[in-house]
Amino acid sequence: MERVKKLEAHGVIKGYHAVLDAKKMGKDITAFIGVSIGHQRYIGEFASYVVRQHDVLECHHVTGDESFILKVKTANTLSLEKLLGEIRSVEGVTRTVTRVVLSTPKESQKLEFDEGLAGEHRSGRKTSGEGEEPATLAERSRKR
Repeated sequence: MERVKKLEAHGVIKGYHAVLDAKKMGKDITAFIGVSIGHQRYIGEFASYVVRQHDVLECHHVTGDESFILKVKTANTLSLEKLLGEIRSVEGVTRTVTRVVLSTPKESQKLEFDEGLAGEHRSGRKTSGEGEEPATLAERSRKR
């Protein structure tokens, strides 16, 4: 128990949660949506929008052809279509690419614990953008 308290104090353990069955909650569709943003000045605005969307489970600011990758769960294709329309209407969004999940052989939040690596990260330093609030992301994108 003492070890767990130390890991919590150092921010290695960020929280605890229940794993819910999305299908039993009426969320039958899982999709990944790539979102392209036309100009850097819209990055923060989009991030602020997306954190308010309940069907968006994850949002990652990424490199490559798209600006963001979203993981979403919706009730059906009609609700997915509605969400896509809302996303496309956000200022700065120029394109979306949607991939609907057919099956999920593996889905996990589990990370293998390595005592040595955990000690290296006790400084509390984060990688660029990790865990940033949308306002911080917006400020950083304005500086570019």
